[in-house]
Amino acid sequence: MQDMLLVIGVIVILLVQIAILYFAYVSNARMRDLSKTLTHQYNIIVKIQSTLKNKSATNAVAENAEMIYQDLLQNLIPIMAAIDVMPRTTSEHPLWRALGGIMDEYAKNPFTLEKLRRCIKLDAEVARSIDNYMNRADAFLNHLTTTDPDGILAATFTDGLLGQSLTLFAQAKQLAAQTNE
Repeated sequence: MQDMLLVIGVIVILLVQIAILYFAYVSNARMRDLSKTLTHQYNIIVKIQSTLKNKSATNAVAENAEMIYQDLLQNLIPIMAAIDVMPRTTSEHPLWRALGGIMDEYAKNPFTLEKLRRCIKLDAEVARSIDNYMNRADAFLNHLTTTDPDGILAATFTDGLLGQSLTLFAQAKQLAAQTNE
């Protein structure tokens, strides 16, 4: 009888140990799953935080867009006067009318590039205005590129009048640096 009780006791102890091991294994698996879930949630929170920072920065650009546009326009006015170009007569913002006027004139008359080159070469004020415009427009585009999560807004500006004007002015500056007139 004692042997039987001893065997039953050992079996009960083994069953308890197996149950403890099973619960330990299940608890470990649940902890791993919980850890994976928390890591995933943390990564999502980091992405949300990054998106919100980018949206905040983009909103700051949008809120300050008028100041940025006015600054760019102030640098375009002496350039337009020097190459004798009038802004478009549309209902757009004055910056886009000015850029449109320059690009329209260049499309009609490629000699506009030569006039621009001469002005850069001979007039320090025009050269300074072009440098200021290019630096500020490039900084604006770089800021948009880094803060625009899907790139649509940055591409709109880069492919639009702002990007085209930067290309035209860069060509004129390069030609002015190459020639000895």
